[in-house]
Amino acid sequence: MKTRYDDISPYITKDGSIIRELMHPSQHPVCGQSLAEAIVPPHATTMAHVHHRTEELYHVTAGRGRMVLGAESFDVSQGDTVLIAPGTEHHIRNTGKQDLRVLCCCSPAYTHDDTELCGPKDQEQAVDR
Repeated sequence: MKTRYDDISPYITKDGSIIRELMHPSQHPVCGQSLAEAIVPPHATTMAHVHHRTEELYHVTAGRGRMVLGAESFDVSQGDTVLIAPGTEHHIRNTGKQDLRVLCCCSPAYTHDDTELCGPKDQEQAVDR
């Protein structure tokens, strides 16, 4: 099974990022996970949210940003990978001048019904690490 990036239409997900589902059980014969690319435009921030069942890996492929993960906050840039455990509130802000591009691997696969928006948060509440 192979997908082609240019053949996949993007959509806006619940947290406000632009998503391309590169592999997802609703469209492909993958069983227990999904892989998507998220794009966060310059100076934009995704909405704080939590996934109660899903473990996520974020891998930054371009740009730079500020990740808020529970009570901590840290910079991310190309080549960095972040583990987001189920039940952990998180969001990411693009701090650069180009699109922030992140590969998101979810297990089990991403679903809208497992995404709970947490409302606006002051990023400064997180502790810098």
